[in-house]
Amino acid sequence: MEVKNYMELYVWDMLDRVLEKQGNVCKCEQCRYDIVALALNDLPPRYVVSDKGETYTRAKSLEQQFMIDVIAKITQAANVVAQHPRHE
Repeated sequence: MEVKNYMELYVWDMLDRVLEKQGNVCKCEQCRYDIVALALNDLPPRYVVSDKGETYTRAKSLEQQFMIDVIAKITQAANVVAQHPRHE
């Protein structure tokens, strides 16, 4: 058995789709990790330990408000990282 934070998987999955629409954001590995970390700090974790729990959480992620919240947090995090990148 393994404990997984489904929210982390979902944010990584949505990251490229959101960044495609963000023209001013660096897409290097460092910035991508910074964006994901900032977004996850503002989103509730969704831990699962079973296939049943993962199925329920995946179904929940299809709800429109869930997707809007995740996209909004990734966008906010991308804007912060764009303003304060940790590289030159």
